[in-house]
Amino acid sequence: MRSIRSLMAESLDRQTRLDRIVDLIARNMVAEVCSLYVLRSDSVLELYATQGLNPGSVHLAQLRLGEGLVGTIAATARPLNLKQAQQHPAFTYIPETGEEVYNSFLGVPILRAGRTLGVLVVQNKAERQYREEESEALETVAMVVAEMIAGGGLEGLSRPGVTLDLSRPVTFNGIALTGGIGIGRVVLHQPRVIVTNLFNEHVEDEVERLNEAVTDLRRSIEDMISRRDIASEGEHRAVLEAYRMFAYDRGWVRRLEEAVRNGLTAEGAVEKVQSDMRARMMHLSDAYIRERLHDFDDLANRLLRQLIGHTGSMVDEIDDAILVARNMGAAQLLDYRRDRLRALVLEEGAATSHVVIVARALGIPVVGQAAGIVSIAENGDIAIADGEDGCVHLRPMNDVVETYTDKIAFRTKRTQRFAEMRDRPATTRDGVEIDLQINAGLLVDLPHLEEAGAAGIGLFRTELQFMIASTMPRCDDQKRLYQAVFEAAGDKPVTFRTLDVGGDKMLPYLASVAEENPALGYRAVRLSLDRPALIRTQLRALIKAAAGRELRIMVPMIAETFELKAMRDLVDRELAFLDRHGYEGPSSLKIGAMIEVPSILFQLDQIMPHLDFVSVGSNDLFQFFNAVDRGNPRVANRFSDLSPGFLKALRSIVEAGRRNGVPVSLCGEMAGRPLGAMALIALGFRSISMAPPSVGPVKEMILSLDVGAVSELVNRLIDEAEPVTDLSPILADFARANGMEL
Repeated sequence: MRSIRSLMAESLDRQTRLDRIVDLIARNMVAEVCSLYVLRSDSVLELYATQGLNPGSVHLAQLRLGEGLVGTIAATARPLNLKQAQQHPAFTYIPETGEEVYNSFLGVPILRAGRTLGVLVVQNKAERQYREEESEALETVAMVVAEMIAGGGLEGLSRPGVTLDLSRPVTFNGIALTGGIGIGRVVLHQPRVIVTNLFNEHVEDEVERLNEAVTDLRRSIEDMISRRDIASEGEHRAVLEAYRMFAYDRGWVRRLEEAVRNGLTAEGAVEKVQSDMRARMMHLSDAYIRERLHDFDDLANRLLRQLIGHTGSMVDEIDDAILVARNMGAAQLLDYRRDRLRALVLEEGAATSHVVIVARALGIPVVGQAAGIVSIAENGDIAIADGEDGCVHLRPMNDVVETYTDKIAFRTKRTQRFAEMRDRPATTRDGVEIDLQINAGLLVDLPHLEEAGAAGIGLFRTELQFMIASTMPRCDDQKRLYQAVFEAAGDKPVTFRTLDVGGDKMLPYLASVAEENPALGYRAVRLSLDRPALIRTQLRALIKAAAGRELRIMVPMIAETFELKAMRDLVDRELAFLDRHGYEGPSSLKIGAMIEVPSILFQLDQIMPHLDFVSVGSNDLFQFFNAVDRGNPRVANRFSDLSPGFLKALRSIVEAGRRNGVPVSLCGEMAGRPLGAMALIALGFRSISMAPPSVGPVKEMILSLDVGAVSELVNRLIDEAEPVTDLSPILADFARANGMEL
């Protein structure tokens, strides 16, 4: 390793450096042959350097991925150690190399971030089994070569037009979560730590550094597990226990120490063992074990950060960022500059997860379920995220970029068409007027009200101000935000939802309670009624901000009538307090409730007389209705919100509103899809609220819709004795048959 370190420091051309490396390995391992094969973008392994084989075969000898011993190593990411190589069933004879006289064979994959970039081989004529420490040493050298390849050090050595696997185009087929297309360069949300110092100076010092870092890592895991705000039961507990298991695994620590004693620094050892483990686990058939790879990756990255520190994001350096993450919170997305983001790509994620909702409000295309992209993508890679088809093209070919450039141009024309109809009323072909409003939650959302030509803000999520703040927003801070919302809305109505935190929307400065099922627990109105000072401050800010205007307040997650009465009492107390102190009150006050807890479906006629309006929160109602965790990608897409059962529940709310003379609207993701909006209108909804980018497509659908025909179709289908499971394809056929725009 010391010799290789010196060799890497010399000023040599690339081919000479490779030739010297294989010669050095052969001499130090007393091998008659040492060969280096590099994986090209066309899945062919090309001989790049050799000591002992025919030198004329360099850049000519080739094997396909999976072909021969070398191809088998590359395909499986596993080493081969053979006494009689020619008797192995995968052995393939390459005439130009002259390797048929060599019996013993040791080959190891050249790995980086779990990807195979090539194969390093030593051979001898005599039959022998290479020792474990020899295999470890060869793997360590392979890691150095991997960094050369990744750094572009071997580009251009082969024939013109040959590109290496590191730049090979890769397509990920995920799911479309937010419409739109983004072309730009990858920015990893949690970038891998790049190890630049691979060779150690003093072995024992590095072993001590490693052991200290492992001890600190274990301590941090124990602290995490023992935190009082972490529930004692649940799936998250299994994840934490997996962290603990890896952190205390003696085999893992032993391999780290062996890598250090073979010449690597502590951080170089972590990267080597991490890459080896990732490559081997990716080829396992057991899906559960493969998923545990995420836990191991995170643990190894934590250890790397403890050794050399966390590297910063490139988002401030890139104007056209494609943000790539396994998953992330809504507040984390807001840390990034919107003007630099072109798209968001998630390995996990569901349509109703909060980060996706925020991205949709910001007009950022999102692709989810892009499994494996975090491990393969590198900061700065060119990427295309297609929020229409749900695919991500990493390092695409030029013709793919050109195709998407044309597609973006087409979308731009479509957007211009929506802009032209912005001031047209959303009236159907048979004369039914539909009130289209937008969902918002931040000041950045407010210009969309005018741009989309919406009739108002049907849902203003007040909790986002709390989620992005480091401390509790004071009454005056809240008042300023609400005044800005009123000013931006002009004479258009705004519906403010009271604070909906708790559950899966925790505030860092608000003491939390451990819960096994937080989405079903202490959140929204339940938390507000138990902490009246918190909600009274918000109500006071809303009333002050609404001076002389209509104030519409909507209470989330009402499950019983008494909760609504209690909230009304708090509003009345704040009105009386401000009136006594001479503040101007709102010109009118309307109190509404969100219908999102199934129990309220059976109390509609009891609660509606106490309400001025109701709005269906279709995201949560659907989640609770089907017992589906909207943030769990395994089940989030298992059921359809256009199923007959759920549509019947929505119809019952519309009918109860008519009986009681209470206006009914719906704010949720299904309203922002033309097919979903079509079904809602068929059920009788005349006011729906959605993300701003959805207003144009939904309005275009409405202008070509015959409400009478679609109402007859939808109501007949959901009342059939044996209804279909999902009305989406039937509604799509209806639209095509009637020449509708979708």
